[in-house]
Amino acid sequence: MARMKLFYAPGACSLASHIAMEEAGADFEAVRIDTAGGQQRTPDYLAINPKGRVPALADGDFVVTENPAILRYVAVTHPDKALWPADPRGEARCAEWLAFLASGVHPTYAHIRRAERYASTQAGRTDVVETGTRATREIYQMVEAKLAGAGDDWAAGAEYSVADPYLLVFWTWGAGSVLGYDMAASFPAWTAHARRMVERPAVRAAFEREGLVLPQP
Repeated sequence: MARMKLFYAPGACSLASHIAMEEAGADFEAVRIDTAGGQQRTPDYLAINPKGRVPALADGDFVVTENPAILRYVAVTHPDKALWPADPRGEARCAEWLAFLASGVHPTYAHIRRAERYASTQAGRTDVVETGTRATREIYQMVEAKLAGAGDDWAAGAEYSVADPYLLVFWTWGAGSVLGYDMAASFPAWTAHARRMVERPAVRAAFEREGLVLPQP
């Protein structure tokens, strides 16, 4: 059987899928895409993912894109690792997190980093960034409230799932230079989750493979 290939950019949202692959113990090749240099728009990569974004996962001639789909695929193709909750409520909670992070949290950050997608003039882009900055703070507060209210160690309950690495990605973005949040002070429940995450060997392996400095929540 051919090795799977995960196409990623260091520190991008694809890090969630990368961590999940490490957690699954998958036999895969991590293929770095230079998004800063525009490699995601080259014909070779567009033949893999016509959307021109990461992540993409190739399993033989089958290609799946979008983090929620990849995370689910990794979980169900490695059932012995129990990365997808078995009980209906845990399953629903995991799916809820994946949808919220992909469609709620990520787009607000994109308004700050990719304002040109949403406005064609400088004045419009400035407004998009300002609106995105406010919206990102608000949605980070929603994540914090949800984690604090649940009181569990992991996103979907007592057991780890593929939703957890996705949460870690956005924690690292919050602590990064673009947002610059004091995550421990403003988002303590989320930071406690991040502390648990960075102790996991799979997280450390993915950060090392991507050449990233492991955060110290």
